[in-house]
Amino acid sequence: MKNNHKDITIDDVQQIVHTTSAWKVVNSLLEKGLVSVYENMYENYQPKKEKYVFLTQQYQDDVQLKLLFSQLEKAPKQLNLLLTYLHLKQTQIDVLQTELIKQAEASSAQLNALLDKQVFTIKKIEVDRIKFDAPVELKPNILSSLQETAYREILDGFAQKKAVLLKGITGSGKTHIYFKLIEDCIAQGKQALYLLPEIALTAQIVRKLRSVFGNRIGVYHSRFSNNERVEVWKKIQHKQYDIVIGARSALMLPFADLGLVIIDEEHDTSYKQQDPAPRYHARDCAIFLAHQCKADILLGSATPSVESFFNAQAGKYKLVELHERYGNASLPKVTIVDSKLDLLNKTQKGIFSGQLVDAIQDSLANKKQVILFQNRRGYSPYVMCSTCGWVPHCKYCDVSLTYHKHTDQLHCHYCGSKSPYIKSCPACGNSRLVAKSFGTEKIEDDIKQLFPYARVERFDWDALKTKNKYSEIIRKFENREIDILVGTQMLVKGLDFEHVNTVGVLSADSLLSFPDFRVNERVFQLLEQVSGRAGRKDDMGRVMIQLFKTNHPTILQVKAHDYKGFYLEEIQSREEFQYPPFTRLLRITLRHKNQDTVLFAAQKLAEHLVSLPKTILFGPAEPPIGRIRNQFIQEILLKMNKDTTVMQEIKKFVREKIVELSTTKNFTTVQVVVDVDPF
Repeated sequence: MKNNHKDITIDDVQQIVHTTSAWKVVNSLLEKGLVSVYENMYENYQPKKEKYVFLTQQYQDDVQLKLLFSQLEKAPKQLNLLLTYLHLKQTQIDVLQTELIKQAEASSAQLNALLDKQVFTIKKIEVDRIKFDAPVELKPNILSSLQETAYREILDGFAQKKAVLLKGITGSGKTHIYFKLIEDCIAQGKQALYLLPEIALTAQIVRKLRSVFGNRIGVYHSRFSNNERVEVWKKIQHKQYDIVIGARSALMLPFADLGLVIIDEEHDTSYKQQDPAPRYHARDCAIFLAHQCKADILLGSATPSVESFFNAQAGKYKLVELHERYGNASLPKVTIVDSKLDLLNKTQKGIFSGQLVDAIQDSLANKKQVILFQNRRGYSPYVMCSTCGWVPHCKYCDVSLTYHKHTDQLHCHYCGSKSPYIKSCPACGNSRLVAKSFGTEKIEDDIKQLFPYARVERFDWDALKTKNKYSEIIRKFENREIDILVGTQMLVKGLDFEHVNTVGVLSADSLLSFPDFRVNERVFQLLEQVSGRAGRKDDMGRVMIQLFKTNHPTILQVKAHDYKGFYLEEIQSREEFQYPPFTRLLRITLRHKNQDTVLFAAQKLAEHLVSLPKTILFGPAEPPIGRIRNQFIQEILLKMNKDTTVMQEIKKFVREKIVELSTTKNFTTVQVVVDVDPF
């Protein structure tokens, strides 16, 4: 293929050689000295501009304007366009072209006619891509006596140059204290960073922040386009935002003068970045960032992580506690519903216990709202042949496929592949395939049949595909346009709804079955947080937890809202078995398309690591899901002594052995991923 240009791009090479591996071709040519390569960086970002309409200087004069009215009497559409413009101009600084045409119910041709007559002129003006609603009336942020006491204790912790852990029960008004600290930070001319674990939370928190601080807020999260991110980045760099609210990636923004970092729901697992690299924990990075910037740092949670509470007990953090709900509200009453008895007494109504159905009925009758929680999305986690027990699995991963009714397809929640629903069993030919267990989609379906008059919505990642769908659902629920909200753990992360008085947790047993040393901690946090959505204003609220293991210690601790009891039991177990916070963990994951290759590579690496001092090695072993995206997986886990010097030596040794492995014949294509504090 002949190319008349002296320089060609990688895309050109790709077209010439008809391959996606253009770099391999280029590298081989580089090695032979036949070509040279240079890189050119340029900025893709372009500011957004919109067309605004302005009245020309001639018609700024009242006399000339009156003459214009008389001239336009024979062109009523153009006259109406002019009158609409003057009306909009009374309430707006500038009039947007699209809004003017819409309000006047006019056409572009009519606007062009006025442009030709030099009545109007059009200017392109740079605008923000991220727009808030209309300005709101600012409200004072007033603290109760208990919040004021907690606030003073936090300031005392800041004076001691310590990170502060604010442990406040659900509904205790931690947010009001955050706002007071942000006020102090802004008054000192500094910026505040407010971290949240989930994008879905930002819509509600931004509205609350704007009611106190107006439009001095920047928002940053992964749903933004690249241009939107650049826009926020530049405004923060030039200190056009006093407050930045965002998910974990907001840590990487270029703050001009950071004075305060708040990590809300600090226990949440979403703060840990898993894939891709860099694999960091936003909570720990935020503490380091605050130290570097000499900023104050506050961690807030109703159910702090075991590590954070351990640090507070050891005096590393300052501990501040709120034991009462704001406005004298009471914690909800938690009822443990025994699914065995429900089945025995035949009081179960489909997937709902009789007690839960009665509670929902009572809430709806009293014009209250209901939240139903199940930590599985889709309609059914798996389908099975009723004759031979065959279950459809993903072609690329070692997991069963989840049935989604709205697409009528089988989905893999690991690689994202989809396949048509199977009408007959390929193993025995039977046409009776039955759905097993249930996800949020089935709960939504069944609850609509039980309560056909209720307004039901679903709140999970499948229902929130569009960019602003999550804020739309939250707004509708706040405005009581939804009676029953069905969702996954996204629902439990700090959202505040005044009129919810019943929360139902379905199939809580599934939460207790994960092979993870943190399983009890996560179950307690999840159930205590979801319980906290109920009874936040007028009445006590009630929580129904359906499960078979009714005597599980963690479930009983949730029932009693007993965090201290849970912590004491958990920390004793961690110390006995040498898990964090008494050790540090390092997980090495090896992946390859050939099962034998990855197994041999893992064994080879483990042979080198077994002699490490002050370290306990586990593995190599296949994880619970041993193949994802056609890559077979082996894992090695190291428990390391917390001594900093020892850890640095271990990490250096591990790095050297991984480099050595990657240069060994047969193992060069094995992918090796190292994750410190992986869980």
